[in-house]
Amino acid sequence: MHKKNLSAGFTLIEILVVLTIIAVLLSLVAPRYFDSVDRSKENVLRHDLIVMRSAIDQYLGDKNQYPNSLQDLVDGRYLREVPVDPLTDRRDTWVFSKPATNDYEGSIADVFSGSPLISSEGTPYAEW
Repeated sequence: MHKKNLSAGFTLIEILVVLTIIAVLLSLVAPRYFDSVDRSKENVLRHDLIVMRSAIDQYLGDKNQYPNSLQDLVDGRYLREVPVDPLTDRRDTWVFSKPATNDYEGSIADVFSGSPLISSEGTPYAEW
């Protein structure tokens, strides 16, 4: 009997073909993944702005003045905690606008993201 000495394994060409296929698939999937991450951050920002603006309105209705900080909303239990800006990943980058009139005390009438980036809609996040 003749025994053949076959080595079990892959050739260099087979490994290169498999790696090329994986690279092509990743190049197709990666942009969609990063787009979905950006869209989810935009959705979180929209939700956080709605919640904070609603809390500011409730604070104004209850106390007849605007809050001076987001921490005032937390202390008054209008928010559980100051949310993290999903675009800057920080709690201290929120930008505030003052009340249009001097009818009420307090300094925060509206809140915006502190991110300098442009949204997928073409508008700056700081204008949302």
